[in-house]
Amino acid sequence: MKKYFQLGDVFYYFVRVFKKPDPNAPNSFNLRMMHGINRISIIMFLICIFVMIFRALTR
Repeated sequence: MKKYFQLGDVFYYFVRVFKKPDPNAPNSFNLRMMHGINRISIIMFLICIFVMIFRALTR
């Protein structure tokens, strides 16, 4: 059960998404747009989590 509740990989993904891109990686318009949309969705998700926590604590 302990293996299923490890969050290290999740936090590593958040850090990796916002790092500077590798210059040797393939570079295409579609790939850049996909990573941009992923960044936007992660930011929106984190904002919503903070809002939900704030609303739960102020009730």
